[in-house]
Amino acid sequence: MQVRRILQEELKRGESNGRSTNLRKTRQISVGWVKVGGDAPVVVQSMTSTKTHDLGATLEQIKRLYEAGCELIRVAVPHEEDVEALPEIVKNSPMPVIADIHFAPSYAFKSMEKGVHGIRINPGNIGKEEIVKEIVQEAKTKGVAIRIGVNSGSLEKELLDKYGYPCAEALFESAMRWSEKFEKWGFYNFKVSIKGSDVLENIRANELFAERTDIPLHIGITEAGMGTKGIVKSSVGIGILLYKGIGDTVRVSLTDDPQVEVEVAYAILQSLGLRRRGVEIIACPTCGRIEVDLPKVVKEVEEKLKHVKKPLKVAIMGCVVNAIGEAREADIGLACGRGFAWLFKEGKPIRKVSEEEMTQELLKEILNEGKS
Repeated sequence: MQVRRILQEELKRGESNGRSTNLRKTRQISVGWVKVGGDAPVVVQSMTSTKTHDLGATLEQIKRLYEAGCELIRVAVPHEEDVEALPEIVKNSPMPVIADIHFAPSYAFKSMEKGVHGIRINPGNIGKEEIVKEIVQEAKTKGVAIRIGVNSGSLEKELLDKYGYPCAEALFESAMRWSEKFEKWGFYNFKVSIKGSDVLENIRANELFAERTDIPLHIGITEAGMGTKGIVKSSVGIGILLYKGIGDTVRVSLTDDPQVEVEVAYAILQSLGLRRRGVEIIACPTCGRIEVDLPKVVKEVEEKLKHVKKPLKVAIMGCVVNAIGEAREADIGLACGRGFAWLFKEGKPIRKVSEEEMTQELLKEILNEGKS
């Protein structure tokens, strides 16, 4: 499909800075045509919130998520009707499709038969080791990637008995146990996710795993919640791990529209210099020195530039104190005064514009330069 070629090209050239040299060195795996780990950039993924068997709604959401920058998509497969919908989803998705499997291992086999590119299983939810081994062998035969999920809700009973609660050491031990089994069975095309709702335990568990293996890690804070608190919790946990060099693919798990998850993921990655996609706006905090309605200007510019996918840093500074000096690294911007603004590029003023015209002049300059 044309859209798949486009995604491959984007991952190669960069709406990213490529893989940071600070990131942990991991082996590379393939989920469909998307590479994870190795020299690949940190991959952004999400999960549909629709009923998978509702093909129209599911494919429409997948399209929106792809346009927002999502690179891997996971769909829930709790029922037979969801399994039956998979071929059409795989055929029409611009991203590799991962089937989310929990307590019904038969759906793992059926999903692979239907052509998915990856499956997510929590071995602790499946229970019997021989069944997990059969799933692994089938994935190896079919060239399907697996994500080993370990979280506080799916720990094996013996580990809960041993540690008393789902602490970092328990999560780490479960992840190591299953990773070693997969490798013993001759299967290496897998990544691991170790997630909990406790940020510090989550960080520690991933650190323990990262210190001892080169297996790619999918990171996130599970059950982070909604709104500001969910975004902050996710950003702190994911941001600390990435800062420490840990994380090959990421999902921000929010009680919200999945498109918000993708937007927040890119904001986190962009703030750490790991990915650049779309517009990054640098703007002053509000204070008594500001001479214009700065929030209004920022919102208008953000709205008008939502379609821009090329990396672009735009500064909107509210007074002469901050002005061009603090936004020198921006590609383009406004330095606002009372009733006017200086339009500048790469730290150099190019012309003075009126307050009434400044937003339109900024947008016009961006479009004229082919920045969009």
